[in-house]
This record gives sequence, structure tokens and C-alpha cells, in this order.
Amino acid sequence: MKNQQNELEQSLSARHMSMIAIGGVIGAGLFVGSGAAIHKVGPGILVSYVIAGVLVFLIMKSLGEMATANPTSGSFSEYARDAIGPWAGTTIGWLYWFQWVVVIAIEAIAGAAIIHTWYPGIPLWFLALALTIALTLTNIYSVKSFGEFEYWFAMIKVASIIAFLILGVSYIFGFIGEPAVGTSNLVENGGFFPNGISAVFIGVITVFFSFAGTEVATIAAAESKDPVKSVSKAINSTIWRVLIFYVGSIAVVVTLLPWNSANVLQSPFVAVLENLGIPFAAHLMNFIVLTAVLSCLNAGLYTTSRMLFSLAKKGDAPQYFTKLNKKGVPARAVFAATIFSYFAVVMSYVSPELVFLFLVNSSGAIILLVYLLISISQLRMRRKLERENPEALKVKMWLFPYLTYATILGISIILISMAFIESTRSQLYSTLLLTGVIIVLNHYFGKKKIDSSEEKSKLSKDLSLLKQSEAE
Repeated sequence: MKNQQNELEQSLSARHMSMIAIGGVIGAGLFVGSGAAIHKVGPGILVSYVIAGVLVFLIMKSLGEMATANPTSGSFSEYARDAIGPWAGTTIGWLYWFQWVVVIAIEAIAGAAIIHTWYPGIPLWFLALALTIALTLTNIYSVKSFGEFEYWFAMIKVASIIAFLILGVSYIFGFIGEPAVGTSNLVENGGFFPNGISAVFIGVITVFFSFAGTEVATIAAAESKDPVKSVSKAINSTIWRVLIFYVGSIAVVVTLLPWNSANVLQSPFVAVLENLGIPFAAHLMNFIVLTAVLSCLNAGLYTTSRMLFSLAKKGDAPQYFTKLNKKGVPARAVFAATIFSYFAVVMSYVSPELVFLFLVNSSGAIILLVYLLISISQLRMRRKLERENPEALKVKMWLFPYLTYATILGISIILISMAFIESTRSQLYSTLLLTGVIIVLNHYFGKKKIDSSEEKSKLSKDLSLLKQSEAE
């Protein structure tokens, strides 16, 4: 059986992979966090979303090129190891693992807060614990159950946004309601760029993080029945997913509501629905946000377990985590993620201003470092594949190497810019500190591993020579 050989089961169908890819780009940040970005930039935030979306698409195109050539649960960690060096693979793997276990804690707290508004008598900590345990059991049961839950979570998110778009466009052009709302909100209240063109680039930095999660499909590809086809389809559909779900929905928001409306800051989607007279708008949107939160929590448990499993197989984590259960799931790796997230949830109540704040800040810029190393890996691996195995290049980055260089430059600009923005400075420095610690620990333990390996090799040679001399 596959699980006896420590190999993951390929149980995810094309249906699962399609919705994982579509749903992965729709996070709770779109429904809630977009309000702050709109308030900073104005209607011009649409340009910010387009720029960030194009950059994410190029990153996914780079990742798709490598993932179709070598679908693996370690995904970009494995590619960085092969293209840049073992230190890069280990560092990016542990950083990504850390980011997601913190996200699991954050999403559990967010989901608990939503349910708490409906059932205020239940303690928040109990709700956070219950959500995490429920989705942990889902992930442990089988990879197919993860895919099934993610399929329906994504379906609800997609259906909600499509309904929102249809409703919004109908009001804008007067198909519903009288008279037509029109586009006056895009040009009034200071114009399309009320805070200047420079605010658009600040907006790019703000909204870029809301796209995190698009890479989950390439990790799941290793457990799909047709990884090459699944990844190709997911990557090629990234651009329209970004345009429809992000640019489309935000365009409806800024067209129907003044960008400087106080309601936009709280929840722009709720504000639009209430403005259109939709009954129970807040409760309806809370349900949709809860779905997005649970989807993110589900994906987080999946990705952290597969990344830890991959690190363990490469000797960069304890071999204990390579063990699979009867369903071919790395259950021990799933539990490891939840244990850390339980600690983070506890810290959110015990030490919200110190420990929990550091955990959140230190994970803030990780996705940028991950995307940067993905692009650098693709730059190096593409040339290697062209020399050694050109037929493996089933998905190719456009205009190579120019668009790859442009992607690296774009990510670098965002990273550097974070140092000059007060709200993101602490995130950048905390992430760099964490990265430095991981690199130092990796160097120390890597050296010990090499020394131990050399010692075993020397001992083996000595025993071989001793047996040879005894035989003579």
C-alpha cells in the first residue's frame, strides 16, 4: 500500500482541485479587510488590485511551471532546495509552516468571534477550540474529506460573490431599483484618485497579502489523480479568478458606496447590502465570512501537515512526522500544527500585546519571502530543465526570463516599501528576525547532521575493514 511506503494517497479528484484552486484565492480578507484599503486609496484601489493580481498571477505561473514538471507535497520548498540549495528549501518550508499555524490560530479566533455574536453564552475560547478540533478531525480522516469540505466551502464563497456581483451590477445599471445608481461615486468625493497616484502603490502593499493561499493548489497537486492537468488548469484560471472575485466585487463596492463612507471601514460588503435594503445583511455576510474563515482554517491544517511531512522526509524535521495513518494522511503532522495553534490561541487571551502580537507580526511578511524564493527558484530551474529535460516543461512562464525578473523586482519593491510604512514596519522586521533564527538553527543542526552522517560513514568503513582483516 502507498501509506506503508510513506507516500501520500492520490485521492483528490478534478472537481476537488478546481474548487481548491478557485476557493484558495477568496479569503476572509476580501470580505472584511478590503474596507481599510478602500478608505486609504479611494476608487483607485481597483488599480491596486489589478497590479497585485497580475503580480500574483506571474508568481503562480512560475510555480505552475515547476509543479507540473515535479508535483510534490513539498512544492516550492522542494524546488528551492533543488534550485538554490538545501538551506533555502529548509528555510522556506519552516517559514511557510509557521505562517500557516499562526493563521490557523487567527482564523479560529475570528470564526469563534462570529459564532459568539449568535450564541453569546458560549465562551470564545471554547468555540475556537471546537472549530480547530472539528477541522482537525476532517483532515485526519482522509485527504478526500479535506477536499470535499474545501469543495463546499469554496462553492459557498463563489456563489456568494457571483450573487453579489449580479445584484450590484443590476442596481448600478438600473435593472433593479429606480433610478440607476450609475458611476458617480467613482468620480465624486475627490475623483478616482482622491489621495493621489502614490496611494495606489501603498494600496498594492496592503491588498497583496489578501491573495495568499493561491499556492495551496500546487501543494495539493501531489495528492490529485492528475497533477499536471490540475495544476495547469489552476494556474491558467488564476487571472480570471482575480479579475472576477477581487476586481469585480471591489468595483461594485466602490461604485455603489462613497469610498469615504464610515460603513466601508467596518465591512464594505455588509454596507452595500444594507444600502440596497437587503434584509438580515449583517447576518448573511457573517455566515459567508465564517465560511471563508473555515475554508482558510481547513486549508491551513492541510498545507502545514504536508509541508512538515515533506521537511521530515528530507531530514529537516523529526522522522516521527513521516508516519502516515491507514488513510495515507500524515496525522502526526496535522496534530503538530494544532498544538502550536492552541498555544497561539491561549496567548491571544493571556498575552495579546506581547506574545500573540509577535506571532502575528513575525508571520506578516513571510508570504513575500516565499513568493520571492519561488521566482528565484523558477529562474534557476527553468534553465536546468531546458538543458536536461525540456519535455518536462508542460507549463511555461511567459517571456522568460524577463517576466521572471520583473516579478522578482516587484516583490522586492513591496518588501523594501514595508520598511517605510509605519503599519507594516514591525511585520517586516519581525519576519526577518524569525528568518534569521531559522537560518542559524538550520546551519547549526545541518552541520550536526553532516558530522553525524560522516561519523556513521567512517564507523561503517572501519567495521568493513575489520571484517575484511578478520576474514583474511
